[in-house]
Amino acid sequence: MNDNTETLTVVKMSKTKEKILKHSLKLFSTKGYKATTVRDIAGSIGIKQSALYNHFKNKDAILETLISNLTSSAIVTLFDNKETTEIHKQGKGLLLSLGTTFKLIGFDNKNEALIKLLMQEIFRNERIREIYNEHFYQENVKKLSGVFFSMMQDNMIKSSDPLLLANEFFSPLFFYQMQVSLLKLDNKSTSALVSMFEKHVDFFWDNIKIEKQGSLF
Repeated sequence: MNDNTETLTVVKMSKTKEKILKHSLKLFSTKGYKATTVRDIAGSIGIKQSALYNHFKNKDAILETLISNLTSSAIVTLFDNKETTEIHKQGKGLLLSLGTTFKLIGFDNKNEALIKLLMQEIFRNERIREIYNEHFYQENVKKLSGVFFSMMQDNMIKSSDPLLLANEFFSPLFFYQMQVSLLKLDNKSTSALVSMFEKHVDFFWDNIKIEKQGSLF
């Protein structure tokens, strides 16, 4: 086998593996992990079960790979690509960007499917619970509480418990995002919820900001 043939084989196997993950995620998030069989996955792609086993040992191995993808989902990477120094000076603009990320998740098929998988398996799979607690919840709350603390130091917002503020800010966003997913699942309109993300940010900011004459925050 020459180098070109080997390269083509590797590329083909990589594409097949990506197809397996993509179709598995769709099936797991709609049909449920337990109810989905390896035959279902192979059939949805149009390959034999034996071909699937060339890429994954079993269904659990597929799930493990998808679980690892949760750590790169939009909610986990909320603060990525944001300046860590003086990020608090963005004020309301930062909160709006966080709210927008939550809203867009409901309209991004991959991220939405990952969230559905997480919600379905969180009580069954210890690893998923760890990812949720550490990455989805604790890290984001910790980072935002630090931002709020810096805002207080700069007299941008009222003095309060920054950890409580971070929890109060994120909780409605998780709720609205879940509502969007549920409405889409039942083919119902999400139009009434689309503006709730920004309205939440407006309401939240208006209640914590310190009024300053000529302030742009």
